[in-house]
Amino acid sequence: MIGILGAMQEEITPILDRLDTYETHNFASNEFYSAKYANHDIVIAYSKIGKVNAAITASIILQKFKAKTLLFSGVAGALNPKLKIGDIIYATSLVQHDLDITDFGHPYGYVPGIEIFCKTDERLNALALKIAKAKGINLSGGIIATGDQFICKKDKKDWIAKTFNADATEMEGASVAQVCAQMNVPFFVLRAISDEAGGGAEFDFDKFLNTSAKISADFILEMVAQL
Repeated sequence: MIGILGAMQEEITPILDRLDTYETHNFASNEFYSAKYANHDIVIAYSKIGKVNAAITASIILQKFKAKTLLFSGVAGALNPKLKIGDIIYATSLVQHDLDITDFGHPYGYVPGIEIFCKTDERLNALALKIAKAKGINLSGGIIATGDQFICKKDKKDWIAKTFNADATEMEGASVAQVCAQMNVPFFVLRAISDEAGGGAEFDFDKFLNTSAKISADFILEMVAQL
């Protein structure tokens, strides 16, 4: 079983639209969609926005539906100036930028018992790069910073980029990474850039959400086909 997770309905709708048929399961105040795709059993869900929702939904996909691999598809704001709207990036590692117990002498993003940076699965990353090369897609890898904040102010954007050497920011990936890492499940996080996380990001996000989400979703389904 392969799990596919997004944060918003708009992020999984392009995936559901590609399926011939699927079954809907209601559980824990959410909907999960099971189907066959490219000879794989898959389960798809959107978590709703934020780290807690994402962690809950990822846990359900792994425990109730027994997914052995988890792929995250969605959108993000660019921190790296080289990333433009419509570009795609996969996470080499993820960090929670809003974790702050620095008053105790710890670095930002640190919580006792977990690593600051959670690494994604190298085999899945290599597959993504192989697909991108074959399709002539410019896919870059980098650090993605997660927090329960929509970033649209330059000072905050610059702080996250500098503090964590991060390339993009969103609101779910690092919590999903922590769930998968602690349960020993390989995972992959793909984000299409919907805004540049600075002034006007909220307007760009609304304008480019659907097109960016489709870019990410199409790529994720190609990965499923080649797993």
